[in-house]
Amino acid sequence: MNTSTPLEIPAYPTFREALLYWLKLGCISFGGPAGQIAIMHKELVNKRRWISEEHFLHALNFCMLLPGPEAQQLATYMGWRLHGWRGGIVAGGLFVLPSVFILFALSWLYMAGGHLPWLSAIFYGLVPAVIAVVAEAVLRIGGKALKSPPLWIIAGLSFVGIFFFQVSFVLIILGAAVIGWIGHQFYPRWFSAGKNHRMSHGTEPEKVLLLPPNPRSSWRRSFGILGLCLVLWWLPILAVGVWLGWQSTAFGQGVFFSKAALVTFGGAYAVLPYVAQQAVENYGWLSHPQMMSGLALAESTPGPLIMVLQFVGFVGGWQHPGVLPPLAGATIGGLITVWATFLPCFMFVFLGAPQVERLGEQPRLGAALAAITAAVVGVILNLGVKFSISALWPEPGHHFDWFVAIVAIAALVLMKIFRMGVMRTLGFCAVAGLLWRTVVTGSGFLEL
Repeated sequence: MNTSTPLEIPAYPTFREALLYWLKLGCISFGGPAGQIAIMHKELVNKRRWISEEHFLHALNFCMLLPGPEAQQLATYMGWRLHGWRGGIVAGGLFVLPSVFILFALSWLYMAGGHLPWLSAIFYGLVPAVIAVVAEAVLRIGGKALKSPPLWIIAGLSFVGIFFFQVSFVLIILGAAVIGWIGHQFYPRWFSAGKNHRMSHGTEPEKVLLLPPNPRSSWRRSFGILGLCLVLWWLPILAVGVWLGWQSTAFGQGVFFSKAALVTFGGAYAVLPYVAQQAVENYGWLSHPQMMSGLALAESTPGPLIMVLQFVGFVGGWQHPGVLPPLAGATIGGLITVWATFLPCFMFVFLGAPQVERLGEQPRLGAALAAITAAVVGVILNLGVKFSISALWPEPGHHFDWFVAIVAIAALVLMKIFRMGVMRTLGFCAVAGLLWRTVVTGSGFLEL
């Protein structure tokens, strides 16, 4: 006989209570999107009971279908559902804001102090860590996504297309979505929508918060949100163009990252190859080693991994400041990048939020997302191969870098076999780089 006391319906949270929780979440949201979503589920569904299990899963599936970081968008939706538009802005903004300040400080330290031998040694040690992190992402995402022969073929073709033929990332994503959408109609067994977003943190509480009726969607509402967000989105970018010139780095970054914000399906690892290809090879804002260092820094901060784009904007503005001092150019570049990356996320969530609780099962959309995820595996593999080539042979004619190869393998073994977390792996590799440069090569602290 069950003698446990039934749960009572929780009191509706005040805006201040919610604000404090979103601030806390922004400061502790390490572990990538899976960890961040798990933290929100445990807190919002099981502990506070502000959201029901079914509602949470519908919202998560909705955010997975949007371009942009799904964990940040999920927080935005939850904040909106509890306290309207101001709740959504606070939740989504605070999810990102702590990492903005932390990554700004780390980026400055990287650019201003990169000449210090000991700091250079630490970043040298982070290079193999990035190779291992990307390799682990390929194995992890591929193990979940490639469930049928056609999905394996999509992943292989996406790698071949982007690595050997420089096919646009946007075309790869669009092509995969079309294949998944059509494939589900004719071969639903091979192009399954899947059910990969079930939580395992216990059963749903007996009683959850009684939310007010879901706001109704209307054309007037949609056009109002779209118009306001487009003005807010592009006004700072155009202002920078007027101020610094249409050929300035900051304006180019605003336009480029606005385009990137529309195709970031599948998380940060999906868009990184596209950003690396354009920012490194086309615009020349930074180098492949700098891109790898930025990824390592973004992995070590709270918030979404896509914050690495702020580092790209910062370094690009520092190295190509135009008429501005390097730090001013870097600050504007980093801020305009963050703005262009995340403001569209709010627009997408606010536009579709009223439909979330009526979405139900959308098998074709799910199948299209499954095909996109398969293509993303190939795209991430391309990123890992390019990073590895750049790290193992730093310059044409140089010898193979055995230190990077050995430490990268060791880091991958630590993560896959011994389940070491990303933060500890980064620390291990940083110490290895410091010891290698200090003890073996005789540099490091000896030259400080």
